[in-house]
Amino acid sequence: MKKFTLLVALAGLFFSAFGQQPYTTLFETSDGTETPEYEAVIAYYQNLADDFEEVQLTSMGTTDSGKPLHLVIMDQKGNFDPESWQAEGRLVVFVNNGIHPGEPVGIDASMMYLRDILQGKENWDEDMVLALIPVYNIGGHLNRNSTTRVNQEGPKAHGFRGNARNYDLNRDFIKTDTKNSESFQEIFQWLQPHVFIDTHTSNGADYQHIMTLIETQHNMLGGAAGKYMHETLTPGLFSQMKERGSSLVPYVNVWGDVPENGWSQFKDSPRYSSGYASLFHTISYVPEAHMLKTYRQRVESMYKLFQSYTAIFERDQKEIVAAVKADREAAKSQETFDFNYQSVRENPATIDFLGYESGHKPSDISGEPRLFYDRNKPFEAEVDFYDTYSPSISIEKPTYYVIPQGWFKVVENLRRNHVHMKAVKADTTLDVTTYYITEFETLQKPYEGHYLHSDIQVREVPQQVSLRAGDWLVPMNQSSNGFIMEVLEPQGEDSYFAWNYFDTILQSKEGYSAYVFEDLAADYLAQNPGLREALEEEKAKNPDFADNGAAQLRWVYEHSPWKEKEYMRYPIFRIN
Repeated sequence: MKKFTLLVALAGLFFSAFGQQPYTTLFETSDGTETPEYEAVIAYYQNLADDFEEVQLTSMGTTDSGKPLHLVIMDQKGNFDPESWQAEGRLVVFVNNGIHPGEPVGIDASMMYLRDILQGKENWDEDMVLALIPVYNIGGHLNRNSTTRVNQEGPKAHGFRGNARNYDLNRDFIKTDTKNSESFQEIFQWLQPHVFIDTHTSNGADYQHIMTLIETQHNMLGGAAGKYMHETLTPGLFSQMKERGSSLVPYVNVWGDVPENGWSQFKDSPRYSSGYASLFHTISYVPEAHMLKTYRQRVESMYKLFQSYTAIFERDQKEIVAAVKADREAAKSQETFDFNYQSVRENPATIDFLGYESGHKPSDISGEPRLFYDRNKPFEAEVDFYDTYSPSISIEKPTYYVIPQGWFKVVENLRRNHVHMKAVKADTTLDVTTYYITEFETLQKPYEGHYLHSDIQVREVPQQVSLRAGDWLVPMNQSSNGFIMEVLEPQGEDSYFAWNYFDTILQSKEGYSAYVFEDLAADYLAQNPGLREALEEEKAKNPDFADNGAAQLRWVYEHSPWKEKEYMRYPIFRIN
């Protein structure tokens, strides 16, 4: 129901007299060449919220810029309570805009699309709820310029990829270094969306398509939602976009090659927004408008994609809600979880690709051969698309994880993501399974503020550990089990261990002076002849070890009660 209906109607007459409609955007008045500044975006949505009862504009949390993170909700029934949405089985769609403010197509398309729904120009079933973040990376949006998207056609001015602290926010959904990520997680868990869409503009090759699409990796999403998304929703979007004259193509994930040779689907691991969302069984997409099309073309194509989504959501909303609900329920009893998916390089799908012929010519800078695409030579071809992934490892869930309270950031992150935990009531001793880190690789240069670990190997050791009142138990009977496993199992590629949460265990805190420990070691070997025998066997099979007295002394230390248990011991324990 509209507020101030007569006022709005009169305003419409007034603006029509001067050739302009109420809620006209800068994109429209600039003939598709400009995008608004941050304050103008928020003011636009505030105007809609003031004039339409179906819209609520609220701030939820803060950002690294110091400004609040806003959320717009549009509900035709004027109900802004997510718990009641879930109880009523209503479809919740969540759109995130401006994570990379140099790619603002979603900002403009969302402003116009929401307006047009409210004014009756676009359909939106009253049993569906639309929630959107107008601008996620506010700090980057405030850093307005015309130069940092050198590969991109327009708009005249735009924001910057890095946020107020120069983080790429689309790598921060697990490590959570920023206030933006903290606020996003709170919003996401409050909304519990069934579908998530994160709007972007591409980099990379040149081709005819205006819009490309990353479907969250369907094998990783799995379940009923993954099957529906991959077999029904995504093909439906391709058909809808073709009918609207804007043919869609999977995100052209090509680097150092040309598209006609085919490519693998982009793997959106949990560090990315869509990968994070899929851990909670949310169907997720990242539309990427092609950077070399005009800004008008890109925004209009994003608008058409919103129309395409809406048409399918209206038809399939009950099926989507049921699939996501079933997967969230099934996760509670799921026993085994898969990690570290890799592309399967056989039996590819084939897709229709509209490209441009490419070649090489001498560079005007270096004289060396450089790649170019000839837009006078378009072609259409079927190309291979490798959209199947399989896991590298599978791990059975424990009954509980044990988190000592000193690892407070881990506890805070889990709590923010609505993970249920039980506090240990009194000091106690428990038999647990511990991991010792045996191998890992580390980046030699920082990546998003971290020296990321990979290729992590562990050794399981049963131990008895002492817990204190206030430590935490995480029961593994939750719909968020996939998220819990992903962040707490150290071998996961985006685990908290991989993101350096536990690097203090990788350094020994105690040691020995050789002249002191020599006598202790000799006495210990005398008291433990089995260990002396093992030492002699090691020397017999390893000549270098046999010639290295310091290495032998270290070996005794590593096999003695003086060795610190905490060194290389992953501090999150499992109760199986």
